[in-house]
Amino acid sequence: MPGKPLVNLVFIGHVDHGKSTLVGRTLFESGVVSETVMKKLEEESAKVGKEHAKFAWVMDRLKDERESDQTTDVSYRFFETKTRAFTIIDAPGHRDFVKNMITGTSQADAAVLVVSAAPGQFEAGMKASAIDKSEIGGQTREHAALAFTMGIKQVIVAINKMDTVEYSQERYQEIKQAITSVLQRVGFSGIEHFLFIPIAAYYGENISKPSTKMPWYEGSTLLEALDTLQEAEKPVDISLRIPVQRTFNVPGIGLLPVGRVETGIIKVGDEVVISPSGARGRVKSMEIFHRALDKAETGDNIGISIKGLKKEDIWKGCVIGSVDNPPTVTKRFNGKIVVMEHPIGIRPGYRPVLFCHTEQAECCIEELVSKIDPKTGGTIVNHPDLLAKGDAGIITISTEKPIVIEKVNYMPRLSRFALRDMGTTVAVGMCTDIL
Repeated sequence: MPGKPLVNLVFIGHVDHGKSTLVGRTLFESGVVSETVMKKLEEESAKVGKEHAKFAWVMDRLKDERESDQTTDVSYRFFETKTRAFTIIDAPGHRDFVKNMITGTSQADAAVLVVSAAPGQFEAGMKASAIDKSEIGGQTREHAALAFTMGIKQVIVAINKMDTVEYSQERYQEIKQAITSVLQRVGFSGIEHFLFIPIAAYYGENISKPSTKMPWYEGSTLLEALDTLQEAEKPVDISLRIPVQRTFNVPGIGLLPVGRVETGIIKVGDEVVISPSGARGRVKSMEIFHRALDKAETGDNIGISIKGLKKEDIWKGCVIGSVDNPPTVTKRFNGKIVVMEHPIGIRPGYRPVLFCHTEQAECCIEELVSKIDPKTGGTIVNHPDLLAKGDAGIITISTEKPIVIEKVNYMPRLSRFALRDMGTTVAVGMCTDIL
């Protein structure tokens, strides 16, 4: 990694659009996965009649993931291109695992939005989110909105499965136009600089070499596009914040919390505080992909051994911070939201589930403070009766348990949240005031 910018990259998109296959093929073409390993995966997948899944199995290692052909949890790998180093994050696409996708996306600097060109699959990913548990709503729109909410500004759109439409330029243009409109509507700017790449991940078309099947496309391959992504800003002058993604018990080390350094610097020997538990400890050791570290900074996904820490002191959703400026803990705050999907609109007393960085908590909408103009932020009406689909507003939220959340004008990455209910994201927003 020394000498190369480090980018945390998440692959997102609707279920069955080929995210895991694309990740596996990318790792294979970049040399991380050897011919020997690939041959073994091919044999293992063929034994159970799933040879089509050989590249997906590079990342989908869990037994139930391989049986269902679905990614259920976030998985990580490290790889390098000519000019960049990447922590690659493979996020679930299925509606039932969007909560894990939010965790993965909250840790990323950039995203590859994978969209299937296959007849019916693209349309399924674009349909309105489900409000009935018997349906599967389209995750293409939802994932794009969540990526924007979680602070991602760089997006590469991989239009996959071009082999299913005979590498049609017309189909590519149709999808590119539709996705451009979606990205604009959810808030992305500078879309004219986003790269759209027609690919066939399973066959390696436009991954590392230009495809001969699509001579009409003269743009970058996927690996060339990845080399254009920029490393995250490193606000080292802001206090330390590390949302905990998970914890492990490691023989010889003990409890090992894992997470991404969002702001600040952490060194071996530093005293840290765990919020909201309030526990304190001293950093004993750190590692990144099994390599020991003395210091980590913004963007690093690390494991940390903290002296004196007990299992009940730390869990997924906690935030490790500096003792002189600990993370903000609250059960009540104001947020600016945009309603994405709800059959009757959001009213006071509504109880969705809140997702913020790696945390999730049941919550209650106490008050609709105002309805606002989403473009100017100006107040349209104070204390409206409801906020309907497409409306923007300021609301007061209370959570069932203490959570860490920061104000948007102080730490944007830790201010953003999503409200989910009925298997879909009903609203996205950011914390404006701690109450």
